[in-house]
Amino acid sequence: MRVTSLAGAAEALGLGRRSLVALVGGGGKTTLLFALGRSLPARTLLTTTTRMGCDRTGGFGCLIGPADDELASALDHDDAVLVWRTTDERKALGFAPTEVDRWFAVGVADHIVVEADGARRRPFTAPAPWEPPIPATSTHVVACIGADALGYVIADRVHRPLRVAAAAGCSPYQRLTPARAAAALTSPVGMTKNVPESARFTVAVAGAEPDDPQVAELVAELDRRGTGSLVVVRSDTDPAGPQP
Repeated sequence: MRVTSLAGAAEALGLGRRSLVALVGGGGKTTLLFALGRSLPARTLLTTTTRMGCDRTGGFGCLIGPADDELASALDHDDAVLVWRTTDERKALGFAPTEVDRWFAVGVADHIVVEADGARRRPFTAPAPWEPPIPATSTHVVACIGADALGYVIADRVHRPLRVAAAAGCSPYQRLTPARAAAALTSPVGMTKNVPESARFTVAVAGAEPDDPQVAELVAELDRRGTGSLVVVRSDTDPAGPQP
């Protein structure tokens, strides 16, 4: 287990000199996306393979549907840029995982960080049959869970509660205990679904208090299952930008 602030997340994840990071799961994905964009020392491309609220840019310069030479030019001026395929009045639409794989293969950026799941701003989720769209060449997959999901009735708190319950092996009307959360996080129909064999899989517990006993129990359960964890302590500053 590593305990870190948002600013230290890139170092704690051990991303090295070049990485393709896919963020899946629930609470904290967008906040972590932008935190990594701020803290990685090299040319970093931020994007999504699903959808994002187009009001959330984290203060980064944003390109819509750029060509490779436009991306290269933008990264010559800024250490990190945000890229979307297109937008409407509410949502920004991302790119196919294969396009992200191509960018990584041709070296458009040193680091690519992708929000590869949606949870409708709930602290936890489990994937539908067509989810999550993780790039095949991802070097790291980080499954996010908000600490505020723990201890609550699944049906009241999470996105896709029936799927979370199936992955956890319980009823959606039971509470998401640390043991059930660990089961869902490590289930092949939960957060390990579509994770490339070569990728390093880590669970990030977002918005945690360092002395939260439920977080400590979740970490112990993940350790028992051989899964690494990253506890991101609560911060008053959200780099993701304004929320509606």
